[in-house]
Amino acid sequence: MDRELLLEIGCEELPASWLPGLTEQLAQRLGQRLKDFRLTIDGPVESSATPRRLTAHVSRLSERQSDLEENVSGPAVSAAFGPDGTPTPAAVGFARKHGVEVGELLRVTTPKGEYLSVVRRERGKATVDVLPDVLAATLRDLAFPKQMRWDAWLDDGKGEFTFGRPIRWMLFLFGGRVVPFVIRRNPGAQSNLVQDIRTGPLTYGHRFLAMSGRPGRSVKVRSVSDYKQRLGEHFVLLEHSERHDRLVRELDAHARRLGGRVASQPALLHEVADLVEYPSVVAGVFPPEFLALPDEVLSTTMIHHQHYFPVLDDQQKLLPAFLAVTNIEVEQPQKIAINAERVLTARLRDARFFWDADRRAPLEAKLARLDTLLFHKALGSYAAKAERLGRLAGWIVTEAFGGTPAQAEAAATAGRLAKADLTTDMVREFTELQGQMGGIYAREDGLGEMVWKAIHHQYQPLGVEAAQPPSAAHLGEAAITWAAVTAADRLDTLVGLFAAGEVPTGTRDPFALRRAAQGLVKVLVDLPEVGGVTRPVALDALVAQAQAGYAAQGVVTDPTAKADALGAFVVDRLRFLFEKRGYKADEIAAVLPEGQGLAGLSPLSARQRLDAVRAVRPSADFEPLAALFKRASNIVKDVPPADPQRDLSGIRAALQEPAEQALADALESRRASIAAAVGQADYVRALQEVAALRPAVDRFFTDVFVMADDAALRQARLGLLAVLRDSVRAIADLSSIAGPQA
Repeated sequence: MDRELLLEIGCEELPASWLPGLTEQLAQRLGQRLKDFRLTIDGPVESSATPRRLTAHVSRLSERQSDLEENVSGPAVSAAFGPDGTPTPAAVGFARKHGVEVGELLRVTTPKGEYLSVVRRERGKATVDVLPDVLAATLRDLAFPKQMRWDAWLDDGKGEFTFGRPIRWMLFLFGGRVVPFVIRRNPGAQSNLVQDIRTGPLTYGHRFLAMSGRPGRSVKVRSVSDYKQRLGEHFVLLEHSERHDRLVRELDAHARRLGGRVASQPALLHEVADLVEYPSVVAGVFPPEFLALPDEVLSTTMIHHQHYFPVLDDQQKLLPAFLAVTNIEVEQPQKIAINAERVLTARLRDARFFWDADRRAPLEAKLARLDTLLFHKALGSYAAKAERLGRLAGWIVTEAFGGTPAQAEAAATAGRLAKADLTTDMVREFTELQGQMGGIYAREDGLGEMVWKAIHHQYQPLGVEAAQPPSAAHLGEAAITWAAVTAADRLDTLVGLFAAGEVPTGTRDPFALRRAAQGLVKVLVDLPEVGGVTRPVALDALVAQAQAGYAAQGVVTDPTAKADALGAFVVDRLRFLFEKRGYKADEIAAVLPEGQGLAGLSPLSARQRLDAVRAVRPSADFEPLAALFKRASNIVKDVPPADPQRDLSGIRAALQEPAEQALADALESRRASIAAAVGQADYVRALQEVAALRPAVDRFFTDVFVMADDAALRQARLGLLAVLRDSVRAIADLSSIAGPQA
């Protein structure tokens, strides 16, 4: 008969950012440990978390372990018996260890030879006897960003027990009965405040609220349903979704009373729901005079510093009001609101002071102070970086993007001023606003939209998804200057830090170079949609120009150092971007083959070729042609690439069979149209032209033996296949396409 299992680990308050990961971890680790101990569960392990508890339960768990029967290998037969067949000590010892006679041992033939073996059988124990070991292993398995030592000890042979926060109680029930388990006080503990923690049938409700009795009193439970009901009665919403939905309702109701609506803040809402066990909302106001501050300053002060929700009017303008989330339900919320208002007002006074101080001089005047900020010990100050950014951004607009001189001048100005706000009082206090404040100050100084928006959005995009802000509509006429500045910033950082030896490893990336590379390739991949640029931009040219900027300043001995590592790193981030966008692995390999460097690589062109492969792949001719192309590539793998537009007349003159003459004719007739389509970035049409070669390629491999004895004929046939290979590889390496189900 199966019974339900309920586990609750009650502890000191856990950080909200830990809860999503811990909820998933607990379900995975407990499920795996139950499996390891041969306990059968019917259905998944379900888990939940609040700041004070981690909970997991299983609806149906077997009452006994599964019986164990396994073959245990012993010594090789050659080592187990002497020449006369007498058992050696190895055989005798193996038999004694498993409680059998030597004659009862089995002989098993393996790829390595014949070995002795014994079947070990073990009857399963009662589940209640195994669960303490399951819990001990699960507690050890849980990983936290930071562990705490709190004089705890487990009797599992490993001794000292650390956890994310000190554990205060444990509820552990199987079939409604307590499973005995204890976390012991470390014998060496100096404080008598640390006591043994024993499992029981008790949980605890809200720290301050209670339906009956006094807050903090223990609550006895008998089952999972009883547990959830009793927690609800004692003001604990166990599920994150419950707390989230309650918050949404309360925030909306209070915002309506204020005559507005809550500003959309999904990340804040998700976090706040894990800060409390029973969320309630109070409304507060601040003096309207602070609305003169930029919206970014007001929102950052409320959201990032106080975890308050701004309130907007119908025109999307901030109202002088906010909504705060509390962990208690009070009869006089205005008392809490008054304290919240005092704290927020004080923060806003600081922000206004910084704003006024920064506005006494234009943004341009702050460039001189960049000499006091070190970018990297081997790369100089931010003043040197600002000079490089201005030059590189202007070059990118004209030479890479094909922009106008006016756009290039705006990009150069934006690049030069991009880091100036790092010296401002506002950014020193509100570090989240770097870049944004530079854009705001540039706007206040009367610089045009192409300049201030490029500065304001320089740290975007933050992800590789196509919908990541900023959008072209939001950027307006600053689209091309923003793309140039944000690309220049990331290029300068990548080239400089790689040359300085700061190459990321699997566990180390202190300068966030992965994020920089992902932002760079994202900008270049989405140039038409966001930057309004349709021409492909080669990465090697961009990197070379960034290296030239360092060379001109002489801040590094060799700006090209680690160039190969940088190329492989950026290509890897480009592959990651395409994986996140749902392209198949073999499609990505066809466009970005192993060993692909930056030479001639355009992220936009790679995306267009991927889209073409995806579009043409369902056609009837494509998959068979890919298989034939793979065969052709394998045959000519040792033939070096040549100009795919070379004259085929010399090759055709040496060919004999009609099938190979037909393939040469088909290639000759379609090479020009394939090349024209590639030149126009119409890769779908190019692949359709390639697919039309299938009958000729198919016939060639049916009728022609490539490796003929005649050396001249063999070379001609290999040359013909090499032309085919090189013509198609200008679009994609079809030999990487694994098949329709890949």
